[in-house]
Amino acid sequence: MLLFNPLSSPPTPLSLSQKTHYSTSISSLKKHPSFFTITNFPNQKNNPTRRKLFIAQAKGDDSADGPDRLISAICYFYPFFDGVQYGKYVITQFTPIQVLIQPLFPAIKVFKSFPLNGFLVFLTLYFVVVRNPKFSRYVRFNTMQAIVLDVLLIFPDLLERTFNPRDGLGLDLVMSLDSTVFLFLLVCLIYGSSSCLFGQLPRLPIVAEAADRQVL
Repeated sequence: MLLFNPLSSPPTPLSLSQKTHYSTSISSLKKHPSFFTITNFPNQKNNPTRRKLFIAQAKGDDSADGPDRLISAICYFYPFFDGVQYGKYVITQFTPIQVLIQPLFPAIKVFKSFPLNGFLVFLTLYFVVVRNPKFSRYVRFNTMQAIVLDVLLIFPDLLERTFNPRDGLGLDLVMSLDSTVFLFLLVCLIYGSSSCLFGQLPRLPIVAEAADRQVL
C-alpha cells in the first residue's frame, strides 16, 4: 500500500511527457522510504495471543473437556445405584429393562455391600467435588444435580416405611410409586450421562434449580 505525504516535500511540476512524469514520481518516492507504509497482518494460525485466548476460554468455569465429561457422567450412577431397589417390580416384569441394566449388577452389588456406602459417597461428592473450586463449574453442577436427586429419594422411602401395605389398593399404589421413581432415575441416568459424554449440560427437572443455588 503506497501513501504519499504532500507536506513533506514540494510538489513535483507536471511534465508534458508521460514517461518523464512517472520516472520523476518514482524517483522521488525512492528517496523517501517513509512514504511506503507496509501493514503486516498477523497470521491467525501462528498467533500466540489468539491461541492463549482460546486455551483460556477452554479452561473456563463452563468448560467440558474429556476428564470433566467423564467425571460428570459417572456421578449420575450414584442416585441410580442408591435407588435401584425401587425397580424390583419393573425389572421382574419387563425383560428389556433387566437386560439393559444387567451389566451394572456387579457395580450395584459392590455399592450395596456396605450400608454406609451411600452416605460415604455423598460426603465425598459434596465436600471433595462440589465444594472444591479446582473443579470446573460444569463438574460441580452435574455432581450437585446427582446429589440432589439422591436426596429426593428420602420421600418415597418415608412413604413406604409409613404405610407399608401388604395387599389391595395400597400395594398397587406402592408398586406404581416405586416403578415411577425407578423409571425416573433410569431416565435421569441415561440423559445425564449421555449428555455429559457429548459435552452438553443436562438440566434435570426438579433438581436443576436447586443445584444452581448450591454451586457458586
